[in-house]
Amino acid sequence: MTAIRQHEALRQAYDGITAVVTGLDDAGLQTPTRCRGWLVADLLFHVLCDAQRALVALASPADGPADVDDVSYWRSFPSGGAGDSAKHAWWARRSAAAFDRPSGVVRIWSDTAPAAVRAAAAAAPDAFVTTQGHVLRVTDLLATLTTEAVIHHLDLVVELPDAPPPAELPTRVAAATMDGLLSDDAVRPAGWDDRDYLLRAAGRVPLTDRDRLELGEAAGWFPLIG
Repeated sequence: MTAIRQHEALRQAYDGITAVVTGLDDAGLQTPTRCRGWLVADLLFHVLCDAQRALVALASPADGPADVDDVSYWRSFPSGGAGDSAKHAWWARRSAAAFDRPSGVVRIWSDTAPAAVRAAAAAAPDAFVTTQGHVLRVTDLLATLTTEAVIHHLDLVVELPDAPPPAELPTRVAAATMDGLLSDDAVRPAGWDDRDYLLRAAGRVPLTDRDRLELGEAAGWFPLIG
């Protein structure tokens, strides 16, 4: 994946989320998502925080070398950890509720996401930046942002059957991340497409008995991220 395609993948990932939320009224923005306790507006606020973090990271140069890449970054966040995740979930929900209307979150997202993409396009691909206590190459940072955006896009649309799915390019970036988190000997079950893979890898959909049979010992690695 070239640097240009990494920033293009992020653009498509963020544009996909924008396409989902801009078509919703305030009632639609209060539709449940796959993320426990979060409505669409709550989850959008969480992704908005990611776009804001992207802007900060891209303006926070660091000396190399990187201490994580686009795959090992995820290993620093335990998939089963409940404490900090629960605190963040509650904070995000209360923060989104502070807006007069759910559409207020959409307005800020619609300004912030394109700004983050422009900053990504302008950044030197091999430069180092810092975020969340880690140092990454810009290309790896963009891949982590894309992966999170795609998974949360799938979370957003669970109760929105007419919403557009994530685009192919960012979906491939996210699936490649999951491939990196699997053991080298693991083989994805033949019946999974990329979206099936991501939903199971992120713990959104449980593994079936057939999945476990096909994955063998690798089934114990799931979910690959939280």
